[in-house]
Amino acid sequence: MDLHLLTDNLSNPALLFFILGLFASQIKSDLEIPKNSSKFISLYLLFAIGFKGGQELSHSVFTADIYWAVFIGIALAIIVPLYTFFILRLKFTVENAGAIAAAYGSVSAVTFVTAISYLEMEGIPFGGHMVAVMALMEAPSIIVGVLLMSLCSKDQDRSAGKIWGLVKHAITNGSVILILGSLVIGYIASDAQAAGIKPFTTDLFKGFLAVFLLDMGITSGKKIGVLIKKGWFALVFAIVVPLINGCVVALLSGCVISETGDRLLIAILAASASYIAVPAAMRIAAPKANPSLYLPMALAITFPLNITLGLPLYLYLIQG
Repeated sequence: MDLHLLTDNLSNPALLFFILGLFASQIKSDLEIPKNSSKFISLYLLFAIGFKGGQELSHSVFTADIYWAVFIGIALAIIVPLYTFFILRLKFTVENAGAIAAAYGSVSAVTFVTAISYLEMEGIPFGGHMVAVMALMEAPSIIVGVLLMSLCSKDQDRSAGKIWGLVKHAITNGSVILILGSLVIGYIASDAQAAGIKPFTTDLFKGFLAVFLLDMGITSGKKIGVLIKKGWFALVFAIVVPLINGCVVALLSGCVISETGDRLLIAILAASASYIAVPAAMRIAAPKANPSLYLPMALAITFPLNITLGLPLYLYLIQG
């Protein structure tokens, strides 16, 4: 691997704030971001990236690359939870396997946003349609995870009303609604109208991202110990599966997608795991699933793995 890709990423201020958060949690510092502020920043990031994606999409010509990216994204959101569920069943209950599989089939919006920041730092263009791809990958994996639990568990309610309720919850999840809504608004807005809120959607973006990653670092550091107590299988899964998914997609996406930036984003989406949308859905869909298992796997291991090693690794494979 070209070491400059790794060193450039590790010297990214946003990533360094994440590392600062990890350090603060390990030395038992009282540093913390208020919960309301953290929630506002996460909503802001989704709003900003959705709006900017819509603006980019409004200037894009719909090509085969766009259709392939959408197809690959949705296919990954179905295939990843399907194959990981049966691997996870070797060690975990049906409920835990379904929840973890759904998390790894879904995506991390913050990982995606960090990848965009990385592409901008490297001067690599990407398509605004990738925001839509990210949003479309949220719900299918939750639905697949819930259906797998329903089919494999004797206790799950298989009624049409119950399943439809869970599907509706996945589709109307706040993060999905905000990112898709912002994408549509950005697509409709004219350049002059978008310029009016550019200081908020663009100029402040990297600063808010840095503060949010600081908060993620603090939270991740507190959850690492919980995951280690769960045993080696969960730890190995949280490292190996994302790397395999990301590397395979980074290499194979070149067959149908030409743009380097789009290929990196689809690879990072394949490698990421949800720690916001899926846990919220699993509280309803799988109350017996252990959140102290699937949440730290996605947040404390897979998230930092992707934003430190994953991004330069996938880009190296794409450019190699």
